Amino acid sequence: MPPAQPQAPQKIALPGVKYVVAVASGKGGVGKSTVATNLALALQLLGRRVGLLDADIYGPSIPIMMGVQETWDPNAHEWPLEKFGLKLMSMGFWMKPETAMIWRGPMVAKYLTVFLTQIPWGELDFLVIDLPPGTGDAQLTLTQTAPLSGAVIVTTPQDVSLIDARKGLEMFRQVRVPVLGIVENMSFFRGEDGKRYDLFGHGGGKKLADAAGVPFLGEIPIEPKVAECGDQGVPIVRKYPESAVAQSYLALATAVSEQVGKVGAQPELPGLQL
Repeated sequence: MPPAQPQAPQKIALPGVKYVVAVASGKGGVGKSTVATNLALALQLLGRRVGLLDADIYGPSIPIMMGVQETWDPNAHEWPLEKFGLKLMSMGFWMKPETAMIWRGPMVAKYLTVFLTQIPWGELDFLVIDLPPGTGDAQLTLTQTAPLSGAVIVTTPQDVSLIDARKGLEMFRQVRVPVLGIVENMSFFRGEDGKRYDLFGHGGGKKLADAAGVPFLGEIPIEPKVAECGDQGVPIVRKYPESAVAQSYLALATAVSEQVGKVGAQPELPGLQL
């Protein structure tokens, strides 16, 4: 007899959460966590109830970007934390910044499952999950077990970023998670003279979206204040909501809302017991 085919992992149920959206990239350095954080805040500005889960166990960025850095005792707070009206969870809340997370895949998978199943997220319109870059164990665990409504792929205009973005897109297709679309981060720079400067090329994200047959969700411009705000713990959508880049994030949030509406809410599923 041929060997039995392995069963697909059981999907986790998240009662009360309408849409679960993963923000992913094929490689690091494209500003994925910045996009995830500002997308979550932009969805909130649209009147949605939003949670933000930092799924990057090895290199969590959300605590710094949201200005929540000194918790470190899992028993000292009720979870998830709240900041700026967002519900937040990150391994960075439980570990000091200098701590090296030397964990193998099964341990990472266990804690990600804990974050999904044992954190009382409550009633949310969106749970935004900031995936780690790449297509490894953590990404596979989440895509196979979380009830994802869809994924947003973050890229930059350079060819090397586009190549890796294709890999991320293909991963979601293989695990049958809808790709809501592609967003091109660090797309262009608007100078003081009002002119647009395409520092890293132009149009790569849209070409990839067209070739893959998925929506192009828009361009996020380069703005030095984005990094400044992230380092200060007040993301640009929160600190400068009228800025051009914040308006780009609002347009992205609107596009994501439209796309998940076409895909539909997460299915009703039985809970996964640890």
